[in-house]
Amino acid sequence: MKKEIAKIVGLITVAPIMAFGMLTLLYFTGNDNFSNLGHYLLAIIYLTVLPILAYPLQKILPKFKDEGRAGQRKLAFIMVVFGYTLGIISAFILKAPAQYLLIYLAYFLSGIILALINKLSKTKASGHACGVVGPIVMCIYLLGGYAWFFILLMPIVFWSRLTMGRHTLKELLLGSAVSVFCTLLSIAWV
Repeated sequence: MKKEIAKIVGLITVAPIMAFGMLTLLYFTGNDNFSNLGHYLLAIIYLTVLPILAYPLQKILPKFKDEGRAGQRKLAFIMVVFGYTLGIISAFILKAPAQYLLIYLAYFLSGIILALINKLSKTKASGHACGVVGPIVMCIYLLGGYAWFFILLMPIVFWSRLTMGRHTLKELLLGSAVSVFCTLLSIAWV
């Protein structure tokens, strides 16, 4: 039963679902920077739909299908960077509010740095932890106040990933640190 609950927690806290939750929360807060339906829907496509497509695509693309979970992880990183890059480009072209560029940039940098860490080291920094912590930090920055409540998700997600044996505590902390660093870097830049 414990593993089943951990699996459910893992499924509902994957990075694209967390991005969807963050974007939806920001859209419905009444903040003018997030009130444009077009920018909201594009952000959903770039940060949620494209990354989620990695999972069904992995089952039909031979190169990734034959690699199992490792192939799924590789394709997910490719789709993530592709979606985040399109987000940055569209934010410039469509003159989106700076807050959208901030979000796209934080996600883009996180994806690139995670990919580099995972490629160049033997450590498997947790993309899952990164995908949970990033939206939390972003919501705290953009909304303040009640957004601090979302920090309570972190121990639940850590428990889930540890229970399922997907990551070590070190990998979870490293993924979280990448997310915090990239979000703060993006805030400083934008």
